[in-house]
Amino acid sequence: MKSAAAHSTRVHGEDRPRALVAAAFGQIAERGFEGLRTREVAAQAGVNIATLHYYFPTKETLIRAVVAHAMGRFRSTLAPHGSPDDQLANHLKAVRALLRNEPEIAAVMGELALRSARDASLARILRESNDAWHRTLRGLLHRAARAGDLATALDSDEAAALIVSTLTSMVLPSMTSSRKDQAYRELERWLNSTPPATRSRASR
Repeated sequence: MKSAAAHSTRVHGEDRPRALVAAAFGQIAERGFEGLRTREVAAQAGVNIATLHYYFPTKETLIRAVVAHAMGRFRSTLAPHGSPDDQLANHLKAVRALLRNEPEIAAVMGELALRSARDASLARILRESNDAWHRTLRGLLHRAARAGDLATALDSDEAAALIVSTLTSMVLPSMTSSRKDQAYRELERWLNSTPPATRSRASR
């Protein structure tokens, strides 16, 4: 087993914040929010506590970085190519695969979501992240409707809220696999359904 001092010789500059966030992410996934210990995070990343505080002056800034890391994994499932309709369908499939293949993502986001009910600062961080996600989906839905791939009567803002709410609920421990599968299937069916305008053109 390599010592923290030996590890620290390989973690410098811009790598240090990433190492600290990865260590904090791992602790929350394994122990829950209450198990997060900044001194242990620093030691695991191969730096001292003063260095951790240099990059993350408060525990809130460290948690914000952990949330940003987790949300970055979600954003990576939004491929910037294909039609808006294809991007939405692929996003659902990719989120489903992400949560299945990287269960620590669900563990961390579920833990933070539960904790946010008692922590106003954490609730604000999660709300900001979800709002950004909502705006991205709203834009995709709006463009898909304009392209005729979704019903033009669809309210893109409300539809985006439905998708975000459904997908964020997937990380809660109370959601069983069968219920998750049902929710995914319904979202996919809804987004893949042929809108009235397209059906009319196809029948001519």
